[in-house]
Amino acid sequence: MSVVTCSRGAALAIAADVRAGRRSAVSVVTGVIADMEIRDTRFNSVTRILGAAAVAQAEEVDRAVAAGKDPGPLAGVPFGVKDLFDVRGEVTTAGSIVLRDNLPATADATVVARLRAAGAVPVATLNMDEFAYGFSTENAHSGTTRNPHDPARLAGGSSGGSAASVAAGMLPFTLGSDTNGSIRVPSSLCGVWGLKPTYGQMPLKGVYPFVASLDVVGPMASTVEDLQAVYSIMAGAPPLALPDVGDVRVARLGGWFASNISPELTAGIDAVMAHLGRDRVIELPEVARARASAFLISAAEGGNLHLPRLRRRAMQYDPATRGRLMAGAMLPAATFVQAQRFRRWFREQVHAALAQADVFIAPATVGVAPRIDQPTITLDGKTVSARANLGIFTQPISLTGLPVLAAPLAGDGLPLGIQLIGRPGGEDRLFAVAGELQRAGLARCQPLDAGYARKDSGC
Repeated sequence: MSVVTCSRGAALAIAADVRAGRRSAVSVVTGVIADMEIRDTRFNSVTRILGAAAVAQAEEVDRAVAAGKDPGPLAGVPFGVKDLFDVRGEVTTAGSIVLRDNLPATADATVVARLRAAGAVPVATLNMDEFAYGFSTENAHSGTTRNPHDPARLAGGSSGGSAASVAAGMLPFTLGSDTNGSIRVPSSLCGVWGLKPTYGQMPLKGVYPFVASLDVVGPMASTVEDLQAVYSIMAGAPPLALPDVGDVRVARLGGWFASNISPELTAGIDAVMAHLGRDRVIELPEVARARASAFLISAAEGGNLHLPRLRRRAMQYDPATRGRLMAGAMLPAATFVQAQRFRRWFREQVHAALAQADVFIAPATVGVAPRIDQPTITLDGKTVSARANLGIFTQPISLTGLPVLAAPLAGDGLPLGIQLIGRPGGEDRLFAVAGELQRAGLARCQPLDAGYARKDSGC
């Protein structure tokens, strides 16, 4: 069986070729657009192709190269954004027809502007759960995004279009948002690298909000190196100096994070811990309550944000989103306050546990992506909603604001992913561990069967 490699279309490789004049930015961008127009009919990851604007920026990059000017570290690299990032000249819909009549954005979101200044070219907006409220990227307005590894399965959400377009090899990197796992879940189910940075580290100007006290934006990519480079540019910071991985203390999360996961995922985590030569297991307290608190805070903040519009235009919302938001808007204030009090306590407990380790390793989901026609899974012997429980391992961690790097485990089957969880501002240690796992062949962007992707695609 032929497979595609994950490094051939990597962002840094493209930039190196463009900067050296081996490829033109226009040829890269037009090739990517042509590819998306043909192949995304299978996956439905793209909502709009930014054709003319993208080609115009690529021409600027080529003129800079021809004039001997520095075109930027990501010169000519095409990327896509979840459709809640402002892109100048485009209407930001946040996956909803409710916003489609808004005026186009007059400026890029801050992180998009930073990437554009580095030479990267936005070429598409990408599918998502409406207003980022969901884990499956099943959108009543723009359809369901399908997993490139098996189009009968979910891509995960709410940044499903962002993960699927990287997994399909159409784009070398994309931007997503993560409130309760919306970067980590689709990254894991689609077999790509993803990063939820430390809460508050990335500017959110020009990003449509969901839950202000939890929202974070970050990149997805086909290699660790690309992920790290894009992260630094988004953060407006110099490239990270990484510690020696041997100096990073790693522990495995047990208890809640060791239950209900597939045997293949357990074996993958076993292999990671064995390679790193670590055997410490740490169990966090009251994880189920942490997950419930994250759910309540999200519902309350999201419902409050949308309540004025719901009173006027409720029937224009995706029915599933509408129901969740209305339920959240009706939560008693006391419930929200109690959830916030618990959040403070839980965060203190997790920070105390981080005195014993620099990086925690935990599963990202219970197993592989559910089938689109699969409504339920079994947890603790009970039949539960498959979609509602895709965030069972990501939601509790969101409550802490910690940085998390989603790493795709290497394997021949459907993708599986793990979370590398760090201290606040500890992204350097996450990248050190992720890079070691990639070098060791234990984690990598999952290749596709050639029947689903071109042989020269990026992932």
